[in-house]
This record gives sequence, C-alpha cells and structure tokens, in this order.
Amino acid sequence: MMAYCKAYFRALKYKGIVYILISSLTYAVVNFCVKYLHDFPTHEIVFFRSLVSVAISIVMIRQLKLPMFGNNKKWLIIRGFTGMCALFLFFLTIKHMPLASATTIQYLSPIFTVLLATQMQGEKVKKLQWFLFGLAFVGVLLIKGFDNRVSLTYLLLGILSSLISGVAYNAIMKCRKTDHPVTVVFYFPLIAVPIMGAACWVFDWKTPHGLEWLLLLVMGVFTQIAQIYMTKALHADHSSRIMPFKYFGVIYALLIGIIWFGEFVPFASLMGIALVIVAVIANTLVKNPNKKLPRSQSVI
Repeated sequence: MMAYCKAYFRALKYKGIVYILISSLTYAVVNFCVKYLHDFPTHEIVFFRSLVSVAISIVMIRQLKLPMFGNNKKWLIIRGFTGMCALFLFFLTIKHMPLASATTIQYLSPIFTVLLATQMQGEKVKKLQWFLFGLAFVGVLLIKGFDNRVSLTYLLLGILSSLISGVAYNAIMKCRKTDHPVTVVFYFPLIAVPIMGAACWVFDWKTPHGLEWLLLLVMGVFTQIAQIYMTKALHADHSSRIMPFKYFGVIYALLIGIIWFGEFVPFASLMGIALVIVAVIANTLVKNPNKKLPRSQSVI
C-alpha cells in the first residue's frame, strides 16, 4: 500500500500541493493538542514536542543513511533556532486567543517570507504585492479591533512569530540543493531540546498524567509529519503554487475552535480572517515565478 502511495505521488504533476495539504491537516491536529494542553507551560510543550521529533529524526536519518548533521550547517542552524523561537511564540498565542485568530496571524508568515526573500534570495516584489501586504495587515487590525480576547501583546507576539517564521522558511529554501528534508527538520528539535529542556529545569514544570501523555506524544509525531511534508512542499515546487493551499489550516482551526472549545468569532473578525487569507493567497498568485525551480535532492 505504501509503495502504491509513493508511486501515486510521483505521478502527480503538482505533488507540492499534496504535500502542503498533508502538512496543513497534521498541523491542525498539533494546534488542537496545544490548545487542549493550555495549563502546561509553553516551554514544556515545545520540549516534549521536540523530544519526540528528535528521536524520530535520528531513526529516519539512519534509515536513509544521511549525514547526521547535514551539509549546509549555517542555514540549518538558522532554520532550527528561528523555527524554535517562532513555534514558542505561536504556541503562546494559541493559548491566549481564539485558535482561528492565532492561526490566521501566524499565516502572515508567507508575506514576511517574500519580503525577506528580496534580501536573502534576490527575489523581486511587484507593486501590486505591496498593496496586498497592506490589505493583509488591515485584516489583522480587524481581528484585533473587534475581538477583545485578542490583546495587543499577544497580537504583536503573533506577528513577531510570523516574521521569524519567514526567516525559517527562507533558510529552508537555502537548503534546497544541499540537504534532505529530514535533515532540515532534524535541526529544529536538535536545537530546541537542550534550550527548552533548560527552561523546564529553571522555570515551571508540570508532570503529565493519563491523556496528557498521549496528547504530547500525538503532538510530537504529527509535528514531525507536518514539518517533513512542509519541507517537501518547499523543495518540490514554487511557493506561489503551493502556499494558497496552506490556508486550509485556518478553516480547520475555525472548526476546531467552534466544535471543541466553544469559541465564538465575531463577524468583523471573520471578515478580517478572510481578508488576510485572500490577500496572502493573491500575493502568492501574483508573484507566479517563471524561472525554473532549482534542482534538489529527492523528497520521496
């Protein structure tokens, strides 16, 4: 069955789209776990998530016979550190605002990815894209202005998380031709485990019980799947073709928030969420690069 699935994915013309859809769905499961574990310190959640991920990554690296610490170490380290910081801030926002709002603000990251790519990748930004960037931030203001559960502090932390994620995504693209997706993913927990482990030792610690252990395990496993498929997507195709499909994650977050956590989202905030999604998707479509995608290692 697995061999059939692999052959099917190879046959797809736009396999990057399939990868990003899988990533979005598995990230939704992770976000549910984080929201459910709202009583746990954020650094502890990131620690457990990274502990599971580092164990899985080591096994996969050995099975694939890859260099344990990769090739492009500079950008792998940057990817790992910025990814850890962005995730910590994102988990904070999930715990302190409605899930759909937190997810939408985090999904500003493609805008920052494009802006940073002008310096890091030498990409160009069209005039229409600047208008769409502004439109997306108007959407964020609508989310903040009509939902008193979205505080200015956590709104700014969410935007900062998106900015740092933009650096992480550019670092992933820097490793397109040098490192396997599993190696790129490995550097996240490799850096996060010692740093968040130290935070657990110094600050608050809460021992998990019963279902909490299961949710922490599920969160770690599904994060690994989500990270690998997101990296595969960025390696397999241009962001302009795959990123619009990432926004299925906002729909998942909205449904999870309503069904599981009873989160009512004001109509104006829904309009803000829609505005952000439309602006970011339009931006990726407007960009539509014509140049050939750099060759990378196989991601199957």
